[in-house]
Amino acid sequence: MWDRDPVEIYNNNLVPMVVEQTARGERSYDIYSRLLKERIIFLTGQVYDQVSALICAQLLFLESENPNKDISFYINSPGGVVSSGLAIYDTMQYIRSPVSTVCIGQAASMGSLLLCAGEKGKRFALPNARVMVHQPSGGAQGQATDIEIQAREILNLRKRLNQIYVDHTGQPLEAIEAKLERDSYMSAQEAKDFGIVDEVVKSQPLPGDGKAEPAVKAEPKE
Repeated sequence: MWDRDPVEIYNNNLVPMVVEQTARGERSYDIYSRLLKERIIFLTGQVYDQVSALICAQLLFLESENPNKDISFYINSPGGVVSSGLAIYDTMQYIRSPVSTVCIGQAASMGSLLLCAGEKGKRFALPNARVMVHQPSGGAQGQATDIEIQAREILNLRKRLNQIYVDHTGQPLEAIEAKLERDSYMSAQEAKDFGIVDEVVKSQPLPGDGKAEPAVKAEPKE
């Protein structure tokens, strides 16, 4: 699955087309290209090299269009290849445009890391979204020395990923290490409490409001 060309996946699935009226006549877009015009990027499915390249390219393009305007990054992903996810992460940090992240469905493994890597104060989850964090996994074969090299590399990756979670959640390293020791599933509210997202929302902000409606409203103090 991870080796499949995203163009092949695109061609073999029904992607809605949007017809837009312009001064020069009609123009057709696939739905994702039309959303890209509104500075909206989607990550759906597994994170692998081809998907990573497409998302990095979209981020760089939108920054070149307007470096000061927000980019909305919607995530519904079970995770995938660590190096592919880190390429997206580094690009998010590299560009000047603020990247707002929104979890729809699930953000697991590398998906959760990308979710928490959004602009502080602009990381959201929908009420029924699920978030999962865990340590990296992999396998090795060959001579003992080869296996030792691979084991060292995955331990270094774990250390680096732990530090990224520390930087973006505000949790101490010990709490991150304990949380990532095994698969840890969280509701949207639990992800907020842990610092992966800033708010659980159920609606987009109203025009001119700038604030999304929270999923759970605070009760007035008596």
